[in-house]
Amino acid sequence: MAVQPEGTPCWADAMFADVEGAKSFYGDVLGWTFGGSASEFGDYTQAYADGKAAAAVVPPMPGAEGQSAWCLYLASPDAAATAAKVRASGGEVLMEPMKVGEFGTMALARDPGGAVFGIWQAGSHEGFETEMGAPGGYCWGEVFTRDPEKVDTFYPSVFPYTLRKFDDETMDFSMFDVQGKTVLGRMAMGDDFPPEVPSYLNVYFAVPDCDAAVAKATERGGVLRYGPVDSPFGRFAALSDPQGASFTVIDVTTTEGEMPATSPAT
Repeated sequence: MAVQPEGTPCWADAMFADVEGAKSFYGDVLGWTFGGSASEFGDYTQAYADGKAAAAVVPPMPGAEGQSAWCLYLASPDAAATAAKVRASGGEVLMEPMKVGEFGTMALARDPGGAVFGIWQAGSHEGFETEMGAPGGYCWGEVFTRDPEKVDTFYPSVFPYTLRKFDDETMDFSMFDVQGKTVLGRMAMGDDFPPEVPSYLNVYFAVPDCDAAVAKATERGGVLRYGPVDSPFGRFAALSDPQGASFTVIDVTTTEGEMPATSPAT
Protein backbone atom coordinates (compact mmCIF):
# COMPACT_ATOMS: atom_id res chain seq x y z
CA MET A 1 0.00 0.00 0.00
CA ALA A 2 1.31 3.44 -0.87
CA VAL A 3 1.91 6.16 1.68
CA GLN A 4 -1.48 7.41 2.84
CA PRO A 5 -2.65 11.03 2.57
CA GLU A 6 -1.86 13.17 5.61
CA GLY A 7 -4.21 12.45 8.52
CA THR A 8 -5.23 9.00 7.28
CA PRO A 9 -4.98 6.18 9.83
CA CYS A 10 -2.02 4.14 8.62
CA TRP A 11 -0.91 1.78 11.43
CA ALA A 12 -1.89 0.32 14.80
CA ASP A 13 0.08 -1.32 17.56
CA ALA A 14 -0.26 -2.18 21.23
CA MET A 15 2.01 -2.89 24.19
CA PHE A 16 1.36 -6.10 26.13
CA ALA A 17 3.07 -7.36 29.27
CA ASP A 18 2.27 -10.87 27.98
CA VAL A 19 3.14 -10.66 24.29
CA GLU A 20 2.81 -14.40 23.73
CA GLY A 21 -0.65 -14.32 25.30
CA ALA A 22 -1.64 -11.42 23.03
CA LYS A 23 -0.37 -13.27 19.97
CA SER A 24 -2.36 -16.35 20.92
CA PHE A 25 -5.54 -14.35 21.59
CA TYR A 26 -5.47 -12.24 18.42
CA GLY A 27 -4.34 -15.21 16.38
CA ASP A 28 -7.53 -16.98 17.43
CA VAL A 29 -9.91 -14.01 17.23
CA LEU A 30 -8.61 -12.21 14.12
CA GLY A 31 -6.71 -15.00 12.38
CA TRP A 32 -3.39 -13.20 12.66
CA THR A 33 -0.01 -14.80 12.14
CA PHE A 34 3.17 -13.19 13.44
CA GLY A 35 6.65 -12.47 12.18
CA GLY A 36 9.82 -12.62 14.21
CA SER A 37 10.46 -10.01 16.89
CA ALA A 38 12.98 -7.26 16.17
CA SER A 39 15.20 -7.11 19.27
CA GLU A 40 16.87 -3.89 18.13
CA PHE A 41 13.40 -2.25 18.17
CA GLY A 42 12.22 -3.49 21.57
CA ASP A 43 11.03 -6.90 20.34
CA TYR A 44 8.47 -5.25 18.06
CA THR A 45 6.49 -8.06 16.40
CA GLN A 46 4.41 -7.54 13.29
CA ALA A 47 1.04 -9.23 12.80
CA TYR A 48 -0.22 -10.39 9.42
CA ALA A 49 -3.69 -11.04 8.04
CA ASP A 50 -3.56 -13.35 5.04
CA GLY A 51 0.14 -12.58 4.72
CA LYS A 52 -0.32 -8.79 4.73
CA ALA A 53 0.91 -6.45 7.49
CA ALA A 54 -2.07 -5.70 9.76
CA ALA A 55 -0.72 -4.36 13.09
CA ALA A 56 1.99 -5.04 15.65
CA VAL A 57 2.45 -6.07 19.28
CA VAL A 58 5.35 -5.17 21.55
CA PRO A 59 6.31 -5.59 25.22
CA PRO A 60 6.21 -2.39 27.29
CA MET A 61 9.29 -0.24 27.48
CA PRO A 62 10.93 -0.11 30.92
CA GLY A 63 8.94 2.26 33.09
CA ALA A 64 5.97 2.24 30.70
CA GLU A 65 4.18 -0.74 32.21
CA GLY A 66 0.47 -0.13 32.58
CA GLN A 67 -2.89 -0.73 30.97
CA SER A 68 -2.59 -2.28 27.53
CA ALA A 69 -4.19 -0.17 24.79
CA TRP A 70 -4.27 -0.04 21.01
CA CYS A 71 -2.63 3.02 19.47
CA LEU A 72 -3.78 4.27 16.07
CA TYR A 73 -1.22 6.19 14.01
CA LEU A 74 -2.16 9.01 11.63
CA ALA A 75 -0.04 9.59 8.55
CA SER A 76 2.20 12.65 8.39
CA PRO A 77 4.69 13.84 5.75
CA ASP A 78 6.66 15.57 8.53
CA ALA A 79 6.28 14.24 12.09
CA ALA A 80 8.10 17.22 13.62
CA ALA A 81 5.80 19.69 11.89
CA THR A 82 2.73 17.71 12.96
CA ALA A 83 3.98 17.61 16.57
CA ALA A 84 4.37 21.38 16.47
CA LYS A 85 0.77 21.73 15.25
CA VAL A 86 -0.40 19.45 18.08
CA ARG A 87 1.15 21.82 20.62
CA ALA A 88 -0.10 24.97 18.89
CA SER A 89 -3.64 23.54 18.77
CA GLY A 90 -3.94 22.70 22.46
CA GLY A 91 -2.76 19.11 22.41
CA GLU A 92 0.22 17.50 24.12
CA VAL A 93 3.21 15.71 22.62
CA LEU A 94 3.86 12.65 24.79
CA MET A 95 6.82 11.34 22.82
CA GLU A 96 8.91 13.57 20.57
CA PRO A 97 9.41 12.45 16.95
CA MET A 98 11.81 9.52 16.94
CA LYS A 99 13.38 7.88 13.92
CA VAL A 100 12.81 4.11 13.85
CA GLY A 101 15.65 2.88 11.67
CA GLU A 102 14.77 3.03 8.00
CA PHE A 103 11.12 2.28 8.75
CA GLY A 104 10.01 5.83 9.48
CA THR A 105 9.56 8.40 12.24
CA MET A 106 7.00 8.12 15.03
CA ALA A 107 5.61 10.39 17.72
CA LEU A 108 2.85 10.06 20.31
CA ALA A 109 0.36 12.81 21.17
CA ARG A 110 -2.74 13.46 23.25
CA ASP A 111 -5.68 15.51 22.03
CA PRO A 112 -7.34 18.14 24.29
CA GLY A 113 -10.01 15.61 25.27
CA GLY A 114 -7.40 13.15 26.54
CA ALA A 115 -7.28 10.56 23.72
CA VAL A 116 -3.80 9.35 22.75
CA PHE A 117 -2.84 8.84 19.11
CA GLY A 118 0.29 8.17 17.12
CA ILE A 119 1.92 10.11 14.30
CA TRP A 120 3.75 8.15 11.59
CA GLN A 121 6.02 9.59 8.92
CA ALA A 122 6.61 6.63 6.62
CA GLY A 123 10.00 5.46 5.50
CA SER A 124 10.28 1.91 4.22
CA HIS A 125 7.31 0.93 6.40
CA GLU A 126 4.30 2.57 4.79
CA GLY A 127 1.70 1.09 7.14
CA PHE A 128 -1.23 -1.24 6.67
CA GLU A 129 -0.94 -3.65 3.75
CA THR A 130 -4.44 -5.03 4.29
CA GLU A 131 -7.35 -3.81 2.19
CA MET A 132 -10.16 -1.95 3.95
CA GLY A 133 -12.73 -4.49 5.17
CA ALA A 134 -10.50 -7.53 4.54
CA PRO A 135 -10.77 -10.05 7.42
CA GLY A 136 -8.17 -9.40 10.12
CA GLY A 137 -7.30 -5.95 8.78
CA TYR A 138 -7.85 -2.47 10.15
CA CYS A 139 -11.26 -1.15 9.11
CA TRP A 140 -12.15 2.05 10.97
CA GLY A 141 -11.18 4.34 13.84
CA GLU A 142 -13.15 6.64 16.13
CA VAL A 143 -12.17 9.18 18.75
CA PHE A 144 -14.34 8.59 21.82
CA THR A 145 -14.31 11.83 23.82
CA ARG A 146 -16.08 13.77 26.55
CA ASP A 147 -15.00 17.07 25.00
CA PRO A 148 -16.38 16.93 21.43
CA GLU A 149 -16.19 20.64 20.70
CA LYS A 150 -12.49 20.91 21.52
CA VAL A 151 -11.75 17.70 19.62
CA ASP A 152 -13.71 18.82 16.54
CA THR A 153 -11.57 21.97 16.47
CA PHE A 154 -8.27 20.26 17.29
CA TYR A 155 -7.98 17.57 14.62
CA PRO A 156 -8.74 19.79 11.59
CA SER A 157 -6.15 22.27 12.89
CA VAL A 158 -3.47 19.54 12.99
CA PHE A 159 -4.42 17.57 9.87
CA PRO A 160 -6.03 18.69 6.57
CA TYR A 161 -9.47 17.45 7.65
CA THR A 162 -12.86 18.78 6.70
CA LEU A 163 -15.57 18.10 9.27
CA ARG A 164 -19.02 16.65 8.73
CA LYS A 165 -21.69 15.81 11.31
CA PHE A 166 -24.65 13.47 11.49
CA ASP A 167 -27.89 15.32 10.81
CA ASP A 168 -29.57 13.19 13.50
CA GLU A 169 -29.26 15.41 16.56
CA THR A 170 -29.86 12.49 18.93
CA MET A 171 -26.32 11.25 18.15
CA ASP A 172 -23.35 13.57 18.57
CA PHE A 173 -21.10 12.09 15.89
CA SER A 174 -18.61 13.79 13.58
CA MET A 175 -16.53 12.56 10.67
CA PHE A 176 -13.18 13.80 9.44
CA ASP A 177 -12.60 13.72 5.67
CA VAL A 178 -9.36 13.88 3.69
CA GLN A 179 -9.49 14.51 -0.05
CA GLY A 180 -13.21 13.73 -0.04
CA LYS A 181 -12.80 10.43 1.80
CA THR A 182 -13.98 9.84 5.37
CA VAL A 183 -11.01 8.55 7.37
CA LEU A 184 -11.92 8.95 11.05
CA GLY A 185 -14.95 9.35 13.30
CA ARG A 186 -15.62 11.17 16.56
CA MET A 187 -18.16 9.93 19.08
CA ALA A 188 -19.21 11.93 22.15
CA MET A 189 -19.09 9.80 25.31
CA GLY A 190 -22.36 10.02 27.21
CA ASP A 191 -23.57 8.84 30.59
CA ASP A 192 -23.53 5.24 29.38
CA PHE A 193 -19.72 5.33 29.64
CA PRO A 194 -18.46 4.75 33.21
CA PRO A 195 -16.64 7.87 34.48
CA GLU A 196 -13.41 5.92 34.94
CA VAL A 197 -13.23 5.13 31.21
CA PRO A 198 -10.87 7.70 29.64
CA SER A 199 -11.15 9.20 26.17
CA TYR A 200 -9.53 6.93 23.59
CA LEU A 201 -9.18 6.09 19.92
CA ASN A 202 -11.22 3.01 19.18
CA VAL A 203 -9.75 0.70 16.54
CA TYR A 204 -12.01 -1.52 14.42
CA PHE A 205 -10.73 -4.75 12.88
CA ALA A 206 -12.73 -6.54 10.18
CA VAL A 207 -13.93 -10.11 10.69
CA PRO A 208 -15.94 -12.44 8.43
CA ASP A 209 -18.45 -13.20 11.22
CA CYS A 210 -18.95 -10.80 14.14
CA ASP A 211 -20.76 -13.26 16.40
CA ALA A 212 -18.16 -15.96 15.85
CA ALA A 213 -15.38 -13.49 16.67
CA VAL A 214 -17.17 -12.44 19.88
CA ALA A 215 -17.65 -16.08 20.88
CA LYS A 216 -13.97 -16.81 20.32
CA ALA A 217 -12.86 -13.67 22.16
CA THR A 218 -14.97 -14.34 25.25
CA GLU A 219 -13.96 -18.00 25.22
CA ARG A 220 -10.34 -16.85 25.32
CA GLY A 221 -10.91 -14.49 28.27
CA GLY A 222 -11.96 -11.33 26.47
CA VAL A 223 -14.88 -9.20 27.72
CA LEU A 224 -17.84 -8.15 25.58
CA ARG A 225 -18.47 -4.42 26.19
CA TYR A 226 -21.19 -3.69 23.63
CA GLY A 227 -23.11 -5.55 20.95
CA PRO A 228 -23.15 -7.36 18.65
CA VAL A 229 -25.39 -4.88 16.90
CA ASP A 230 -26.35 -4.30 13.28
CA SER A 231 -25.76 -0.95 11.57
CA PRO A 232 -25.64 0.49 8.04
CA PHE A 233 -21.85 0.10 8.23
CA GLY A 234 -21.81 -3.54 9.37
CA ARG A 235 -22.46 -5.80 12.34
CA PHE A 236 -20.05 -4.89 15.13
CA ALA A 237 -19.19 -5.51 18.77
CA ALA A 238 -16.87 -3.76 21.24
CA LEU A 239 -14.50 -5.97 23.22
CA SER A 240 -11.61 -5.86 25.66
CA ASP A 241 -8.86 -8.45 25.38
CA PRO A 242 -7.65 -10.40 28.46
CA GLN A 243 -4.99 -7.71 29.12
CA GLY A 244 -7.50 -4.86 29.00
CA ALA A 245 -6.92 -3.42 25.53
CA SER A 246 -10.20 -2.31 23.93
CA PHE A 247 -11.00 -2.90 20.25
CA THR A 248 -14.02 -3.48 18.03
CA VAL A 249 -14.73 -6.20 15.50
CA ILE A 250 -16.96 -5.53 12.49
CA ASP A 251 -18.39 -7.64 9.69
CA VAL A 252 -18.84 -5.12 6.88
CA THR A 253 -20.76 -7.62 4.73
CA THR A 254 -23.72 -7.71 7.17
CA THR A 255 -25.47 -4.34 7.10
CA GLU A 256 -28.87 -3.08 8.18
CA GLY A 257 -30.63 0.26 7.74
CA GLU A 258 -29.98 3.38 5.71
CA MET A 259 -26.72 5.31 5.82
CA PRO A 260 -27.15 8.36 8.08
CA ALA A 261 -27.45 11.78 6.46
CA THR A 262 -24.56 14.15 7.14
CA SER A 263 -23.82 17.83 6.58
CA PRO A 264 -20.65 19.93 6.61
CA ALA A 265 -20.00 21.38 10.05
CA THR A 266 -20.71 25.08 10.30
